[in-house]
Amino acid sequence: MDDLTLGMLALVVIGGFAAAFVDSVVGGGGLISVPVLLTAGLPPAAALGTNKLAGTLSSLTSTLSFFASGHVDVRAVRGLIPLSLLGAAAGTLTLRHVPSGFLKPMVVAMLAIIAVYTLLRREWGERAAFVSFTAGTAWLAGIAAFALGFYDGFFGPGTGSFLIFAFLLLGFDFVKAAGNAKALNFASNLASLATFLALGSVHYGVGLLMGAAMIAGSWIGSRFAIRRGRAYIKPLFLVVCVLLIGKQLVELL
Repeated sequence: MDDLTLGMLALVVIGGFAAAFVDSVVGGGGLISVPVLLTAGLPPAAALGTNKLAGTLSSLTSTLSFFASGHVDVRAVRGLIPLSLLGAAAGTLTLRHVPSGFLKPMVVAMLAIIAVYTLLRREWGERAAFVSFTAGTAWLAGIAAFALGFYDGFFGPGTGSFLIFAFLLLGFDFVKAAGNAKALNFASNLASLATFLALGSVHYGVGLLMGAAMIAGSWIGSRFAIRRGRAYIKPLFLVVCVLLIGKQLVELL
């Protein structure tokens, strides 16, 4: 990995920027970044760990962008972030002992349900209805934060889409749901990255190079989404769901 050509370096930078531009809003950046890292010559375990390093820098950038624009509900997410951290660490550790491939059929089914449900509810996410957690919704949100954090550390594809869907169900509009989702996604990425670092599965040089490109892609992507709002986020959300379904189906077949 110390003899990357200029072409491969360019691929890492361009691929990282493109992945982060999409991932900064609805997730799914791994559809681009992980294949790029594998093409660059990293073995699968190192590609996943290196992607987490770059992805953590990306999700931090987009979280800060949404937060600065007032599109992160701090009261709603502050209690969920520790649960997302714990879940992701547990998921990454579990991955060492249990193969994650068995989840693919379930993920395809869940993403299909989410895409159809979102498509049929035309006005969904246009206006915010969330005021505060009740005792019941607080428990459900906590379980979702831990479970999706675990899923992100254990398997990963579609985490951003699942988080946005959860916040939409709680009554947030699309823009704030995306901002809240990025905050939790940053937490799960951070915990998962710490575990990969402890296992020695991160290539720092490639990860930081891709991370720098991802910071730029995340900042530009999140700012664009904030300006365009639901009219941009909802179609992108649906497109990423369809692409994720397609990728998982191809791998299953």
